[in-house]
Amino acid sequence: MYRKVYHSPLGKILLQSDGIYLTGLWFAGSRDESKHGSKYIEKDLPIFEETFRWLDLYFSGKDPDFTPAYKIENLTPFRQQVIDIMNQIPYGKVVTYQDIANKIAKLNKIPKMSAQAVGGAVGWNPICLIIPCHRVVGSNGSLTGYGGGIQNKVKLLELEKHDMSKFTIPKKGTAL
Repeated sequence: MYRKVYHSPLGKILLQSDGIYLTGLWFAGSRDESKHGSKYIEKDLPIFEETFRWLDLYFSGKDPDFTPAYKIENLTPFRQQVIDIMNQIPYGKVVTYQDIANKIAKLNKIPKMSAQAVGGAVGWNPICLIIPCHRVVGSNGSLTGYGGGIQNKVKLLELEKHDMSKFTIPKKGTAL
């Protein structure tokens, strides 16, 4: 595994690759860091250059018009459905965990799907920002469940020009 550090306006972001594909992207020091291995080689790779270009565009307030090539290990069919739905959330928009649960229930022709199960799959996402898990919020407007840190979720949504008065920040819990 290879890694590279991107210096964002929100702090260090770590990128991980198998040498060809992006396999991880997370904020340094966040809860998400525990999802990734600790043995790696620092190396310049074309996928890191491509991802840096994507991040530069994103942090300049633009919606990048391309997606770096990524590969996700241990992807179950359910997690794939959740990722596919997250990838459809447009820049500057949000959906709720329940919205995703309802879409999955409809896709699978089942009466209902647990928003909590969706939350687990969203939280499992190993490639933040590019797979936009920060755009998923609670049905009541709570900015809950972001492994990259609640302060980063707030700043990312502000960058995408969201009216932050519509959201609440939990006072306690695992999202902080």
